[in-house]
Amino acid sequence: MSRPRLSRLLSACAVISALTGAPLAAALPAAAHGGAPEPRSMTRDAGPDRGRKVTVDKAEAAVLGQEHAERHAQARLRAEDAGDYPQPTRTARLESLTRSQATQNATFAAREYGAFKEYFPSPDFGVHIAQLPTGKVLLFSFERIETNPTKETAPTQVIGKENAGRAYLWDPQKGSGTQAFTKVTPPTVMMPDGKNEPRPAPFFCAGHAFLPNGMLGVFGGNLGGNHGSGAKLSLVFDPWTESWSLNQEMSVGRWYPSAVTGADGRILIMSGQSELGWATPTPIVERFPALSHNVPTSRSDVPENVPVDVFKAEAPYRHDYPHLFSLRDGKIYGLGRDHDQQWLFDPVTETRTSLADRPDGFMRNYGSAVPLPAGFRGPDSVLVLGGNRDDPNTYQLVGGRWKTNEPRAFGRTQDDTLILPDGTLFTVNGSYDIRDYGNGLYNPNADLKYRQTEMRDTDGNWKLGPAQRLPRGYHSNAVVLPDGRIMVTGDEAQQIANDPDIQDDMDGSIEIYEPAYLHNGDRPDLSAVPRRTIGYDDRFRVLSSNPDEVRRAVLLAPTTATHSVNFSQRHLDVRIKSRGDGALELQAPPSAQAAPPGYYMLFLLNEEGVPSTAKFVSFGPPAGG
Repeated sequence: MSRPRLSRLLSACAVISALTGAPLAAALPAAAHGGAPEPRSMTRDAGPDRGRKVTVDKAEAAVLGQEHAERHAQARLRAEDAGDYPQPTRTARLESLTRSQATQNATFAAREYGAFKEYFPSPDFGVHIAQLPTGKVLLFSFERIETNPTKETAPTQVIGKENAGRAYLWDPQKGSGTQAFTKVTPPTVMMPDGKNEPRPAPFFCAGHAFLPNGMLGVFGGNLGGNHGSGAKLSLVFDPWTESWSLNQEMSVGRWYPSAVTGADGRILIMSGQSELGWATPTPIVERFPALSHNVPTSRSDVPENVPVDVFKAEAPYRHDYPHLFSLRDGKIYGLGRDHDQQWLFDPVTETRTSLADRPDGFMRNYGSAVPLPAGFRGPDSVLVLGGNRDDPNTYQLVGGRWKTNEPRAFGRTQDDTLILPDGTLFTVNGSYDIRDYGNGLYNPNADLKYRQTEMRDTDGNWKLGPAQRLPRGYHSNAVVLPDGRIMVTGDEAQQIANDPDIQDDMDGSIEIYEPAYLHNGDRPDLSAVPRRTIGYDDRFRVLSSNPDEVRRAVLLAPTTATHSVNFSQRHLDVRIKSRGDGALELQAPPSAQAAPPGYYMLFLLNEEGVPSTAKFVSFGPPAGG
């Protein structure tokens, strides 16, 4: 090879290195200069420009190798995308949103409304999120294929190795810098797409729920093509070792399924588009682990190569991501997006019966639903809200009947509503429709009213609160942290549109909201809790330096959520049996129906409703029992 040609290639590598952040040495492996395979073109989804080709330079491929040349081609396309939506636009947008947030929120007193306190970059979009019993937060999604937010950024239509998943852990104890995030890549798989190209499992748009041992089951994902084809993936994330395990495939592919943990500790998996693609929802219900396997209750019991089995009753939902809840009667309430698809599943008899139609008469888009707090015996009703931009009403299902409750200020879709330790509700995120933010498909210029939060007191009354920085709609998420703060993330289009440096590796962003209770005095102390699994109805002691100040003890389930569906929310009061000598004696929930086995955040609250920093406690039968 001539020196001028080599010089040009090295210069190209330097440019690619600058664009991608990869060091020049890493971009130029010696092995790539050997016999390179025949160069090829790559096709990827580009939103409105589907079928757009990533052109590989044949001369580069011959000298540098196919994979290296593909990186060059991808970087050139990213640079082109960045030119379509230049960095100054992103920077100016974020600055404008920051200013308007400060102006809007100056009128809200933190003691009454809470306050947004932090905003910082994240390496992941947070399409999926889970508060783990270690105190860390798992975020997972996909490798982006676009940096232009007016186009499709996810590889939904991609068949091949670009259709890949990714995952990170955020440790709140380490703050907000890059050192607070750890990459936890999912297992490498070969998808049945005919490409024979290994890649990290494309588990985005899956369903997920917790097992009793604190591990997270993840089911389904993206096979690629056909506008959303379901993958048969079944994985488990172990928060104790911070690693993934692969289990036996489900019997059917699922794209946008729901999952819930029942009183027996097993996860029911429903709905989702099949491997045939969009508009092929599966009615098959599956269960993990299969009845032939024990439910994992110990940290050392890591499900690997464990099968699912098929539940006898079907769930023929017309639309995906139904809301699923296990209530105090031990039944699974499956509340579909269509008003006439409301069903009750019995995990013991494996049967399905009909519930009354939801009274709104609409098909609700992605919107939130919450099992309302109901004391010591667990929730017995569900509040459905959001999912319809024209309907601000909230609908409560209780005793098998629906009633219309107090409305919010306006209708919104893509919202996330959380139960807080004090039993109040908090809505964050939302938009006009799925991805139409009011200005056309994928357009990031959202209607800014959806930035305003809303909160519901224990009497059921709503009031508007402070505004978040980004208008987060589709794929937005939020969880309650053990210290009582709210972590807000998600919506890859908005995060890309407002990225302060689109060329770095921090694709996403996180906002932290401090509820009003954190601005109303000192916290009560919670020093220690039992490390063993606590039996139902058993009494147990927790240590506190000020037990006489504690007026209430509550359990809040750590949540896992995506697409405005929160699969594990639950709030229970815990009876305080005695206090004194630096300790409180508490009584565990009465049964697995009241609180499905697993980990919960225990908060102590004082007279002003200020919560302690939570500690995780585990309820259920002893490990291995």
